[in-house]
This record gives sequence, C-alpha cells and structure tokens, in this order.
Amino acid sequence: MKQKNPITTERLLITPLTAEDNNFILELVNTEGWLKFIGNRNVYTIEEASAYIERIKSNKNIQYWIARLKQKKTAIGIITLIKRDHLQHPDVGFAFLPQFSNNGFAYEATKAVLHSILQHNNYQKIAAITIPGNTRSIGLLKKLEFHLEKKIIDNNEELELYYVSASNLKNILNNTNR
Repeated sequence: MKQKNPITTERLLITPLTAEDNNFILELVNTEGWLKFIGNRNVYTIEEASAYIERIKSNKNIQYWIARLKQKKTAIGIITLIKRDHLQHPDVGFAFLPQFSNNGFAYEATKAVLHSILQHNNYQKIAAITIPGNTRSIGLLKKLEFHLEKKIIDNNEELELYYVSASNLKNILNNTNR
C-alpha cells in the first residue's frame, strides 16, 4: 500500500509524509476544522508531532501524502489512505489548512492521489467516512461521485460511510473537464 513517488498536478507537488513534516502536522492537527471534524490527536509539541508521524509511518495500513504548493513547496494539506479493520475497502481522507480552503486544492490533490492509487492497486472500491455535519467534505466526496451507503457508529460517534467503485472513479478521473 505504501507509495514512495511524488505526484504532481498543475499547482501541487504531493509527497509521502516524512519526519521533516512535523511542524506542518503540528499546525494542521490543531486547526479548528481538524479538531471539529477529525478529532483531537493530543499533539501539542514538535516532539509529539514527530511521534505521531512515526506511528503513521510504521503502520502498513496507513499512507499520508502532503500536498504542497508546487512553486514554494509550502505544505498546505494532507490526503490519506487508511485500511481500517472495520471497513471492507480502504478509506480516503483529506484535510487542509484553513488559509488554503476554497481554492480547489483539496479536489485537485485528492483526485491526483486517487488516480495514483488506482494505477498501483487493484481496489474494487474506495471508501470515505465523515461526520454528517462536515458539509465541505461531503461536497468534495459528491464531486468525486462517492455515494452515501449508510450511517455507521464508530467509537460511539455517528459517521456517514461513502463509497465509489474503482470503475466509476476511473471514468471520473479520466474526464479532464471535472
């Protein structure tokens, strides 16, 4: 599942998470959006951010990519792929710093990562989960033609489970007009 090569788009360079991303991770996991929609990871220092990154990197079921502005190499967000024990298919996720919202970066980065994932893996479906009130994430998932399959309970929290089939996703990703 781990992918080591960078992915490029017109505006972004998307690279695997490294230990050097600790300052960015510290900032991202403490943004209002992360805390509200993803949850507190109790990462408050550079050392805790480094330990968080090491836990991610050591888990073969988790892949994080850092989306960076191509020109300045500034880290602006993450895209994740996680194979969770309680889900049949891997789960894609994304989070961006608030100052880079509403510019299409999350769509551009997620679309590029999904394209790369499908080129290198034989997945039949890709999942995504979110809390019902996360309208921005739900909007992005719908733009990528994920469909709500059902509501689930995870850690006593109601979540919405979305899926897209690999064949539908390939058609979407190959359509450059989206």
